[in-house]
Amino acid sequence: MRHGQAEPMKADDVSRQLTLLGKKEADDMAVKLSLWIPQLDALLVSPYLRAQQTAAQIKRRHPKIEFEQTCADFIPDASPQTAADYLLALMALNPNLDTWLIVSHMPMVSYLVDQLCPGKMPIFNTAAIAEIEFDLATQAGRLVAISSPQVCAF
Repeated sequence: MRHGQAEPMKADDVSRQLTLLGKKEADDMAVKLSLWIPQLDALLVSPYLRAQQTAAQIKRRHPKIEFEQTCADFIPDASPQTAADYLLALMALNPNLDTWLIVSHMPMVSYLVDQLCPGKMPIFNTAAIAEIEFDLATQAGRLVAISSPQVCAF
């Protein structure tokens, strides 16, 4: 998931907040996600404020998340390969957790989809979510849908 709409660029990118529209986008997607996935098991979030604020909206609709972590591997300019490797390692260590959500940024979200589903590198609208079915045994992912506040395919 990409964070909701944020304030314009400024020197301190880490502290950019969601706009009112961004908060609404995040909440709209949290509602849609709760209808699509009744139980979200795990949440990985960039430490940047706008990603944290987006995750807070998700947690309001999914209060029983079993595993949650803030992780610098999901900041905008982090290594997509490292982020994917870390995610897959966590998934392997926690086989009881079926549904994972990563709240991150462009271009990381596009690159991460490409790491999990080679040849797929979608552009994400703000607050958009990519649904990926991933088989740990075969290390193969399939991009199922991309939904945003403007267009919902769930």
